[in-house]
Amino acid sequence: MTIDVPRIEEPAAALLAHHKYQRFAFYGRVSTEDQQDPVASRNWQLTRATSLIEPAGGIIVTEFFDVGLSRSLPWKRRPRAARVLDALADPNRGFDAVVIGEPQRAFYGNQYSLTMPVFSHYGVGLWVPEVGGAIDPESEAHDLIMSVFGGMSKGERTRVKVRVRTAMTSQAKIEGRFLGGRPPYGYRLADAGPHPNPGKAADGRRLHKLEPDPATAPVVRRIFAMYLANNGYFAIAEALTRDGIPSPSAADPARNPHRTGEGWAKSAVKNILSNPRYTGRQVWNKQRKDEVLLDVNDVALGYETRMRWNDKDSWVWSDIIAHPPLVTVNDFELVQTIMAANGRGRTGTRQRKVRHHYVLRGLMLCGLCGRKMQSHQAHEVAYYRCRYPNEYALANHVQHPRNVYVAERDIVPALDSWLLKVFAPHRLTDTIRRLHAAQPDAGHGGTVAPEIAAANKIIAMCDAKLVQYRAIADAGGDPATVATWMTEVNAQRAAAVAQRDKAAAQKHTSRRLAEDDIRRLVGSFDDIRNTLRDARNEGKSNVYRELRLALTYDPGQNKISVEATPDADYCGVTVRVRGGT
Repeated sequence: MTIDVPRIEEPAAALLAHHKYQRFAFYGRVSTEDQQDPVASRNWQLTRATSLIEPAGGIIVTEFFDVGLSRSLPWKRRPRAARVLDALADPNRGFDAVVIGEPQRAFYGNQYSLTMPVFSHYGVGLWVPEVGGAIDPESEAHDLIMSVFGGMSKGERTRVKVRVRTAMTSQAKIEGRFLGGRPPYGYRLADAGPHPNPGKAADGRRLHKLEPDPATAPVVRRIFAMYLANNGYFAIAEALTRDGIPSPSAADPARNPHRTGEGWAKSAVKNILSNPRYTGRQVWNKQRKDEVLLDVNDVALGYETRMRWNDKDSWVWSDIIAHPPLVTVNDFELVQTIMAANGRGRTGTRQRKVRHHYVLRGLMLCGLCGRKMQSHQAHEVAYYRCRYPNEYALANHVQHPRNVYVAERDIVPALDSWLLKVFAPHRLTDTIRRLHAAQPDAGHGGTVAPEIAAANKIIAMCDAKLVQYRAIADAGGDPATVATWMTEVNAQRAAAVAQRDKAAAQKHTSRRLAEDDIRRLVGSFDDIRNTLRDARNEGKSNVYRELRLALTYDPGQNKISVEATPDADYCGVTVRVRGGT
């Protein structure tokens, strides 16, 4: 279909002729999922935008550029785009219009129809090259053009997904190619020759394959042998921890910054026993990314991506042996048979009905090890338990009883009493003052966000590796090999920088609440007080989660420290309970 772009007519032409718009804000976006260079993408989008406004005497005075975000995210969920929308409502925003270098990167699906009314409401123009200047919100032709570009953006993303998935399926099945990601525990990456794409090969890109890791491959063989010798998951995990063998997260801490690495877990043993790649076959498509609506009652909020397991019938197996096997096919199939029999023939993860509703599920932390306490029931009484094997304590030099218990009935009444007291009407003024004073300064000071700290750790590790690789090159190391190493580390570093910048942008958008803001928030606590007094356990559980409670149990002093952080607010208290170890 061919669409003739209409010439700019009144009122857009009049605005252009009178040079009303002199100060512009530039908005752009780049996704790093397909290895795009954020700097190059920003430069060409900015050049295209500048070429559009310069004939009209316009200049760009500020920029908003989102990095590493999918176009499917609505503007309100993109940090920089959200700042554009916030600036529109500010009379002192410092610009008169917004220019976009390419609408397909800015708008996806129906996002234009949801965003343009906000620009019109505040009298801020929106310029795009595809209409030759400012969009006329009253023009049906302009609206049609922008809607088409939104549809093209959505269609392009869908086509790319189909092409990529089809290509990866054939590469995994026919070639047995390693398609990226973290190598399974027991393997490491090895060079597999130049990339078959001539352009990528010229840039130094190379393929990789899996080879047994001398340090961890024997551990995998030991796990399979122990399981076939009638040892359970927990017995295997305890034996490996007792022998001082690093767990997968401890063996590769840089790529598992979110895990403690304190010892072997039953889940790690089970995942190794269930991984078919140890048979030497390449297996792909075990998981998929599903886009799920954030709110079915407000589709404009968009989707969030969730990883979900595919049925085994959907897994793609290589036709050939792609890498050296660590276990035989017969042993692997026998292990799967035993695992299925121990699970009484279950083929799926069916959710079982919970016999008891635990009010504080997921909110209790152990003060000795910092882990979440498990919900547990004994003699029809609800408890929270931290089970810490002796081998974990020895490996991490932690003085921790094997089991720590605290009864729910000893916590909830004291917790409700404190909440009712703190948010009582005659105490609200003092509570609001404490909430305001306890807020961390936004944008500076305070603690570093976990996402930023993890990214900084990876960046520091990459910098250290780059220094080491340069030293190897200076000492006469193979240039091609060193170049491959440096390319991989630079890609890993770029991803960490993008993650850090994204987290920093989200942190920057948070603001310190004034006392009036907190007063309006606390005003809604009347319903919370009524719920605490009258509700059943399910209602109280919802209240605790709305207040974002975190309860840390110290078994030595029989005390629980309670922290409530509703939104950006903070308050704390310590109560004594009757629990014990």
